[in-house]
This record gives sequence, C-alpha cells and structure tokens, in this order.
Amino acid sequence: MSKKTFTEKEIIILSKNPYVKSVSSKGITYSHEFKQHFVSEFSKGKFSRQIFEEAGFDVEIIGMQRIKSASERWRAAYKAEGVFGLKDTRKDSSGRPRLKELTIEEKYARLEAQMNLVKAENEPLKKDSYVRKGAEKVKLPVSQKYILIREVIEKYNLRHMVKFLCEAADVSRSGYYNYFSAKSEEKRKYQEAKDEEAKAMILKDFHFKSRKKGARQIKMTLAGQFQCVFNLKKIRRIMKKYNIVCPIRKANPYRRMMKATQEHRVAPNLLNRQFKQETPGKVLLTDITYLNYHGGQRAYLSVIKDGSTGEVLAHYMLSRITMELATNTLTRLKKNRNFKQAKDALIHSDQGTHYTHPDFQKLVRNLGLRQSMSRRGNCWDNAPIESFFGHLKDEVDINTCKTIEELQREIDKYMRYYNQTRYQWNLKKMTPVQYRNHLLQVA
Repeated sequence: MSKKTFTEKEIIILSKNPYVKSVSSKGITYSHEFKQHFVSEFSKGKFSRQIFEEAGFDVEIIGMQRIKSASERWRAAYKAEGVFGLKDTRKDSSGRPRLKELTIEEKYARLEAQMNLVKAENEPLKKDSYVRKGAEKVKLPVSQKYILIREVIEKYNLRHMVKFLCEAADVSRSGYYNYFSAKSEEKRKYQEAKDEEAKAMILKDFHFKSRKKGARQIKMTLAGQFQCVFNLKKIRRIMKKYNIVCPIRKANPYRRMMKATQEHRVAPNLLNRQFKQETPGKVLLTDITYLNYHGGQRAYLSVIKDGSTGEVLAHYMLSRITMELATNTLTRLKKNRNFKQAKDALIHSDQGTHYTHPDFQKLVRNLGLRQSMSRRGNCWDNAPIESFFGHLKDEVDINTCKTIEELQREIDKYMRYYNQTRYQWNLKKMTPVQYRNHLLQVA
C-alpha cells in the first residue's frame, strides 16, 4: 500500500472524477464500472498509467505505486472470480456508531487526561536551554510519546483511556502495546548492549593519539588502526546518542564572500588552483601562520605541503616573523630524503613579502622550482594550506605549551601524526604517506 496521502485540494480534484465513489486522505474507492473498464483495456495491451490518464486521473496526484497495487489487485480478483471479483463488498459506512453520548464526568476525565499528557510532553522542552520564544516546536519521537502516555496512565490511574491518549498524542494504540511487550523490551535491551559495544570502540578511537576526531575520521581510523568497519551513519548515531562531541571548527561563512578584486601579480598564478595533479613532488604549497600559546606568547610557523598527497614536506618555527622562516623551510625541504622532486615542479604561495623577497626567489631557482603566487586577497588560490592550518590549530593543544621549546616538540609530534597516522577521506581513506606511496606505485 502506498504511504502517499492526499491533501484537501487533491481530494477535491479526485472527487470530481465520475469513476471515484469516495476518497479520503489515505485512499480512493473506485467505481465498479472503472474496474471493469480497466481490466478490459489492460487485456488489450494498454499500460496501467495510460488507462488512468484516459479516464481523467492525474497520475502525479495518485502516484504510480497506488496505481500498480490497484492493477495487480483487480487483475488477480478478475482472474479468480471474474466480474464478481471486482465488486466492492464493503459497506457504505465502516465502524460502529457510539450507542451512547459521553457523560459530563467522562468528558471532564478525558479533558483532564489530555491536559496531563500535554503537560508531560512540554516538561522536557522547558529544560532545553536552546528553546526560545518563536522557535520551531520540537517534535518528540514516537517512542518518547509511548513512554509519556504510560507515565500519565500510571500516575493518574487512567488505564481505561489508552485509546483516547494515543489518539491525542497522534500515535498508534497497537504500537503502544507492542512497544511495551516482552519481545520489544528484549529487542531494545539487545540493541542497547550492541550500542554500548559500539560506543566503547568509538571512544577508543576518539581518544586515539589524543587527537580530536569527527565521524569520518573515526570511521577511517577504526578501519586503518583497529580493523573494525562501522557504517558512517551508525558512528554519527552513536556519537549523538552518547553526546560524543568533536569540537572541530565550522566552515567560515566569510570565505564565500571573499573574491579577488585585483589582478595584480608579483609572480604569475601558474597553479590556477590545480592542487591535485596525482604526481608527488610536483605541486608544493607554502604559507606562514601564527600560533598563540601560554600567557599570550606568539610563535610563527612556516610549512611546505605537497598538494597532491597532502604530506607535510618541511616546516620551521620561530618566535619572530623574519625572512629565515621562509628560507630555512626551503632548506629543510632540500634535506628531506623522502622528497622526490617531479619534473616541472612549482612552489605556490601568497604575495607576502617573504615570497617576493629576492633571497627567497633565488633559493627557489637554485632548487630548480618554478614560482607561482595567488591573486591578491584571494585565499582560495592556496586553500589546502589554509585548511591545514585550521585543522592544526583545532587538533594541537597549543595553550598547554609554556615555552617555545614545548610548542616545537608538540608541532613536530603533530606533523608525524598528520603524515603517518591521520587518515583523510579525500585521499582514498589513506594517510598522506600511504597515498604518496600509492601514487608512486600506480605511476
């Protein structure tokens, strides 16, 4: 049976069709003549949709699932009993009318029961600090409604009003009884036990290497480190159920508004945002960021990152923002034994004074690299390195470092974690080092 319901407007449209006996929000009763007409036309080779459309029905309103079900039902009935099988044997009115009117006491009892139920439903919402005046009303899940109905029944001794309270809460009475059956209780206990097991694994992964992780990072680390495969939806459900929150930064809405307004270039933008070229050592991205740590102290970190693999190839930190930040990072890149420079490799940066300085540009040429620069005021032209700095500041506990030496050790430790252990969704769920080796193998 189709779950599609009809609106008041659709009911009016359907009621005007001469082949419709009656229609409600949940179903249609067709005339005996239309059923005969349908079977006759279907036997001539016409499609179900065509027959309904020729009879003046709007297929979009009825829905193909309902048409398909009616077609199968009528053809089966006709095959079994002929024309008599198509006759509607239901009475014009269903259900038994009430034999007596409710007394004043019964009406008062029902009203009081309904008020108690509404009071019980609104009680949890008062405790929610996020509910404000004018906010959208929070919908309770069906299971929570069943529990509230039971609490109201037991508290006010209303066992004879189960049906009325279920109707007032807009839930099924059979569903209410089924929810509290022994079989359902056993099933819920079993599910709760399974969720507790999943919670233990997710928490183990969540605290792995003492780094903050979101659902996708947890999924990849579970598979890569613990050989445990969880569905992403399940991980998010468990995290929500047990309030396992990963305080990772939200996307910056102001970045969407940032567009380049000037075309001035110190060096041409050779990269043109082609960050991933599936060749390790071909696209190098570099930038400098600041790190505020204990007591308002500040340090500056320079990083060179491989655009294709995401691997951090070199980094250098100082307490002052001098030219050595950029030049010493290049020197460390040259000393990195794992770095294999590809043909026509380039290094891309913004238009900062460190990268326009003759000393830096000379060192770039000596390394056999081409130089590329972003357009002025356009962070998207070097987005991967900006994103990396955002993740680093989220995942490294900078405030606990009291000296620059402690901060240096923490940064070095994070770089090793990022390259060798931190799985990335867009790198085929591999770490940067694994992905680099993968690209070299398939090359």
